Amino acid sequence: MSNIAISLENVSKQYRLGVVGTSTLRDDITRLWAKIRGLEDPTLKIGQENVLENQTEQKYIWALKDICFNVEQGEVLGIIGKNGAGKSTLLKLLSKVTTPTIGKIKIKGRIASLLEVGTGFHPELTGRENVFLNGAILGMSKSEIKAKFDEIVEFSGIGKYIDTPVKRYSSGMYVRLAFAVAAHLEPEILVVDEVLAVGDVDFQKRALGKMGEVSKNDGRTILFVSHNMTAIQTLCSRAVLLSKGQIVEIGKVDNVVNSYLKKETNQSLKLVWNDNNNCPGNEYFSLKSAKIIPENNSPVITVETPLSVEFEFINYTPEYNINLSLHLLNAYGEKVFNVLTPSIKLEKQEYFYAKCKIPGNFLNDGFYTIELMFVKDVSEVLLHIKDLLSFEVNDIPREGLWVGKWEGAVRPKLYFKIYKKN
Repeated sequence: MSNIAISLENVSKQYRLGVVGTSTLRDDITRLWAKIRGLEDPTLKIGQENVLENQTEQKYIWALKDICFNVEQGEVLGIIGKNGAGKSTLLKLLSKVTTPTIGKIKIKGRIASLLEVGTGFHPELTGRENVFLNGAILGMSKSEIKAKFDEIVEFSGIGKYIDTPVKRYSSGMYVRLAFAVAAHLEPEILVVDEVLAVGDVDFQKRALGKMGEVSKNDGRTILFVSHNMTAIQTLCSRAVLLSKGQIVEIGKVDNVVNSYLKKETNQSLKLVWNDNNNCPGNEYFSLKSAKIIPENNSPVITVETPLSVEFEFINYTPEYNINLSLHLLNAYGEKVFNVLTPSIKLEKQEYFYAKCKIPGNFLNDGFYTIELMFVKDVSEVLLHIKDLLSFEVNDIPREGLWVGKWEGAVRPKLYFKIYKKN
């Protein structure tokens, strides 16, 4: 364990829905006696899967099941998964907010946790008083906290409100101060949940930069939960993918993120609606079909594959000037491009066809989604269809030995050549 900061051995967490104790005094005493003897709780039902989205009459669920992994000192580990996968439960176990039902957790060093807005803060105390309170909880002396105090206040950006009771803080102020305290009071292990999403964009950048700095320069261990895959890939070296309370994959961050995105992205290349009552639309338009067609109908789309995106629709508008707006988004929800058709007047109750060509050697590898807008006079959106089509662009073998992620939103093949100078 010399180099290991955190070790989890067959960790499971079971919850009993709607009940704190057991149903009888006898069971409560039996459970207590088993705990004293170091035995497993005899009142628990074993094997119930954590599927919160399904209605069930079961009184017990496994929020986590058989979790095993180690985190090395100085490592930044990302934890990802859908809502309900068990991420927050795992962080609560590591932060000692709750205890595992089964298994062992070994931790080497002091932990500072940022799990929810306001965790560890007393609402009646001022910001200043809460800084000293949290420092004391981490085992720091008053002089150590004083030495870091000005730096904490400056980073949080709430200087003139530092002597105001924190119950009067906004959620953004709360999380800025809480993060500043957790990052600057030098815990060996920093546990951060999705709470950074509360802050503004500037603060999020500074917070991510600070976590990278304390990990690289100070050798502190960080566990980071986020739905922002860009942040996970930027900050973390490894990642754990959770689903239904179990580990699906653990390994290099890019590999795990790609697996997660692939599972969450349902490829949809062709949609056709024969029934006018069920097709996407409104009083202005009815979309009859939407298709992504790879050149030569290739079964796999690569970075070299040219694509055609085709639409068929019925127009119900009077003689408006109409254009279509196609938006391409990557797996992180970032817009790669927006392309428009010329505006034309469409005849009412007639079928129309639109086609957009995306050349090969243009898109980078990854997952993409297409949105479509019907726009009047290049200004008024009459119909907006989100998450219409989705597809994956795969990488191809490259020259040389380098196989890392090709950076950039796009991947154009431009004229770029070395010449010998005469």
